[in-house]
Order: sequence, then C-alpha cells, then structure tokens
Amino acid sequence: MTSGEIVAKTICAMFSNASVIAFTATTQPEAAKAFYRDRLGLTLVEESPYALVFRSGATMLRVQRVGAFEPHPFTALGWDVPDIRATAAALAEAGIEPMRVASIEQDALGIWWTPNGDGVAWFKDPDGNTLSLTQFAA
Repeated sequence: MTSGEIVAKTICAMFSNASVIAFTATTQPEAAKAFYRDRLGLTLVEESPYALVFRSGATMLRVQRVGAFEPHPFTALGWDVPDIRATAAALAEAGIEPMRVASIEQDALGIWWTPNGDGVAWFKDPDGNTLSLTQFAA
C-alpha cells in the first residue's frame, strides 16, 4: 500500500466515524431560539454571540447569528421521522404550516408521497430556511 493510499484510508476512517454537525443561519436569534427549542423541542446547549447550539438526537445544530442572508431555495435541514403523518399533524397543531410546492401533489398535511412510498413534507423556520420531514418506506 502506498503512503497516499494509507493517508486516504486514514482520512476515510476519520470521517466515516465522525459525527456530523449541521449549520443554518438566523438574523432573528430570539425567534430562532423560540422556534427550535420551544416549538420543535430541540435542546439548547449553548448560546453565544456567534450561534445558538442545539442538540437533535446525536446531531449538533449550530444556528449561526448573521447580519443578513438569503435563505436557500432548497431544503437546508431535515429529520428522518418514524411517523410523518403524526409529526406533520403535531407541527400543524403547533401552528407551523406545511410548505406547499406547486409542482407536486401533497396531501392535506402537506406530505408528498414519492413513487417508492417515501413521505416528505416541508416547513419553514422564522428566517425562511426550508426544513423537512422524511419517512422512508419500509
């Protein structure tokens, strides 16, 4: 094995065993804190002048404080959920409206069912970041 192959194998082992940290941005830190902590139920683990840091399962979510930004026109962050209907209904009950996508057919809860049976629904955070729920077909 060459030294380059050894280095590549070492790097692959490091990344394949490392936890992922998710990032998004906010211009409204108080609204973001209330949304992610109080409405979605994530644990706030740190609040600094630079970011709000939440825990979602084993993933760290850093909501960066920024002066200005434009939300991406695509999904920024999503959750794999066991029961998308119950989760989407709970979001609706909490006043979090489903995002409607004109080019696809969604049910009353805003869920799009893919041809292979996966369910996907989208919603927005206070800064307009697109968030999603996915339930994979069994």
